Amino acid sequence: MFLDIPGSEGWRSAEPVNKGWSSDRKYRVETEAGETLLLRLSGAEKLEAKRKEYAIIAKYATLGFAMSRPVDFGLCDGGKAVYMLLTWVEGRDLEAALPELSEAEQYRLGRAAGDILRRIHGLPLDAEDLPTATKRARKLAQLDRYEASRVRAPDDEPVIRFVRENIDRIWRQPPVYQHGDFHPGNLIYRADGTLGVIDFNRWEVGDPWEEFYKLESFGREVSVPYCVGQIDAYFGDDVPEDFWETLAVYVAHASLFSIAWAEPFGPADVAAMTRRCRMAMDDYEGFARVVPRWYEAFKGR
Repeated sequence: MFLDIPGSEGWRSAEPVNKGWSSDRKYRVETEAGETLLLRLSGAEKLEAKRKEYAIIAKYATLGFAMSRPVDFGLCDGGKAVYMLLTWVEGRDLEAALPELSEAEQYRLGRAAGDILRRIHGLPLDAEDLPTATKRARKLAQLDRYEASRVRAPDDEPVIRFVRENIDRIWRQPPVYQHGDFHPGNLIYRADGTLGVIDFNRWEVGDPWEEFYKLESFGREVSVPYCVGQIDAYFGDDVPEDFWETLAVYVAHASLFSIAWAEPFGPADVAAMTRRCRMAMDDYEGFARVVPRWYEAFKGR
């Protein structure tokens, strides 16, 4: 499979990487020259989508932060697969490192992440990438799918009602390039104390504030100081009220829909998403409040 990738004759090893939700097959490549690379493989039917992803990664690589940078792209395995070679970001997964660090360091890293995210969102949009519609209709269709599923959370009716009544609060900001899955699981804590960014395969163009609901889903249970730092730095320590109004809708929607989304992965993942849904309901007091309790508690100390 690898033999027709240019330069693969100089690879010492290619070990599978099983972390993450992506359908891509991933490998950690060690070259004879001592380089470490990330190889991503997908079906040839994804050629154009992956070509665009590679171009977007190249855009992000101009922004000056550590990340998986583009090396090569093309078809392999006799034209049956698409390969993407990227640089490997050495270090520890941030989600594993955060609980072992001081609160001050967790907050500092959150601020570093917020600065990186603001840089990504500051990239000028190409005219060809401007969206023609918002995600409001899509979010409501996903909510319909959740309501029809067999895995609904207890006491979900007020949350469903909150999303439906407030859906117009999302996508009020000009669209931007998004990372698409920005949370500690896709950040690397490097030996020099800086952050590296990985896994851009869920990139898209959309509401910049949508990126933040992953803090509730995957960040808050790992490190509240990190989450607070990311928000504070992104907004230059002056968080607007309408951000909280918008974020609450995204969190409420994601808390419910993630349960239905997880159903194909099995009961354990459904249970994990249901637990996170309950956490969000508690943090937002059933969405009677728009600023989560964990943020106010940290800032009020």
